[in-house]
Amino acid sequence: QVQLVESGGGLVQAGGSLRLSCAASGRTFSSYAMGWFRQAPGKEREFVAAISYTGSTTYYADSVKGRFTISRDNAKKTVYLQMNSLKPEDTAVYYCAADASLPTIVARGICDYWGQGTQVTVSS
Repeated sequence: QVQLVESGGGLVQAGGSLRLSCAASGRTFSSYAMGWFRQAPGKEREFVAAISYTGSTTYYADSVKGRFTISRDNAKKTVYLQMNSLKPEDTAVYYCAADASLPTIVARGICDYWGQGTQVTVSS
């Protein structure tokens, strides 16, 4: 099993940056593909980014491509989401997720494990 805890959320002005972290407590973290999702008020949960278990392959939603970067450090059992050039429409609760599969599957929201989320608010 894997337990995920997100951190790093907060309030930032438009154009600013934040780095989210997702720490895993499981014993087999390195075998899991990981992903980030977000849910804004009144909106459905949407895919943000995903990464393979080795970190060699990444995927991004078109809305964040070029602005966000997903990475992982398997030694630290942590996945990161670096968010630059933030926009008010990026405001949402951000969740990390994990699944012992492929990042393309994780990107569809098919994940065995989910964190509790961290709030990101971007002011205009």
